[in-house]
Amino acid sequence: MELKLYDTLTREKRVFTPLDPDRVRMYVCGPTVYDFAHIGNARPLIVFDVLFRLLRHVYGRDHVVYIRNITDVDDKIIARAAEEYPNLPLNEAIRVVTEKTEQQFHADADALGCLPPNVEPRATEYIEPMRELIERLLASGHAYVAEEHVLFRVASMPMLNVRRSLS
Repeated sequence: MELKLYDTLTREKRVFTPLDPDRVRMYVCGPTVYDFAHIGNARPLIVFDVLFRLLRHVYGRDHVVYIRNITDVDDKIIARAAEEYPNLPLNEAIRVVTEKTEQQFHADADALGCLPPNVEPRATEYIEPMRELIERLLASGHAYVAEEHVLFRVASMPMLNVRRSLS
């Protein structure tokens, strides 16, 4: 079975060819756990669940790895934790907010009938590797700092030349 997906870079449907057909990997951004999920949060959850199921159908259940992260560090999380739990040390308050909200998210995902990912890492477990990656991106010119944020330098992406040649 040939699987075609829409490529927003080239603006066309392209045949999906995994890097390794024996281990098709899918990494998606999961929720930022500071409040109840809303209908807009359900859309990507369902879309990626459908894609996960399709990839498992095409490549086999044991050949697809679905990773969805949990963002458990964010300005909104810190603000909510400080507001709702002023008597707790901030890190404890953050943990209370994120664990409660993560449980609510999982209950919503279950209610929607979505399959759980194979792996669901929490961002706070990978802060140092993220910092190292950001430093490498900055040093190589693939990222830059603007208004206290690190942004990816899209023009450094080799595939942009493909898109320009298609225009």
